[in-house]
Amino acid sequence: MSTIIETYGALLLRAIGVHTLYVLISVLCGSLVGLAAGILLSRIPRLSFLILPVVSVFQTIPGLVFIGILALLIGMTPAAVIIALSVYAVFPVMKNTYTGILGVESRYVEAARGCGMTGLQILFRVELPLSMPTIVAGLRMSAIYTVSWAVLAAMIGQGGLGNFIYQGTSSNNNTLILLGAIPAAVLAIVIGALIDLLQKKVTPRGLDKGVGR
Repeated sequence: MSTIIETYGALLLRAIGVHTLYVLISVLCGSLVGLAAGILLSRIPRLSFLILPVVSVFQTIPGLVFIGILALLIGMTPAAVIIALSVYAVFPVMKNTYTGILGVESRYVEAARGCGMTGLQILFRVELPLSMPTIVAGLRMSAIYTVSWAVLAAMIGQGGLGNFIYQGTSSNNNTLILLGAIPAAVLAIVIGALIDLLQKKVTPRGLDKGVGR
């Protein structure tokens, strides 16, 4: 074990840092776009029949193919990785935002309207808070998926834990494979746990007891 740490320790720490950075930036960008798009679709539901299927198509494109195309267009740079991962991160948040807002019971919206709230006030004070558990669930899904997708960065020479996995598979070295796979799994678990804590924090009091169902 000490030999492995001496040999790969510094490289592994760097790979974990790069991998985590890719995930955080991509999930942040994808979530902001997904949240905005989900809100827009909830205001114009007829667009969802066009937008949701189109965006979902990107989810079916193999990540390696998508990153490869971007690498050809803009070069083998971290930007290609971040753009590709951000696109993949959009759909879960967008879909859950749209579903969550439309799932808010009309009586709450009508009550807010009866109190004289404007459309924006209803959105930010009623609809988004009540749909937040659903939105955060989409964020969790997006983040965990992105941890695994970020492994593909190594295929265009942009580092991350994928370096160990691909080097291990090409050389039939199980140690290298585990050095990449185990930290990625741990990272996914940690991010998932942090988002679960966030979900508890942002869930309106009483909602988890059945209010609004």
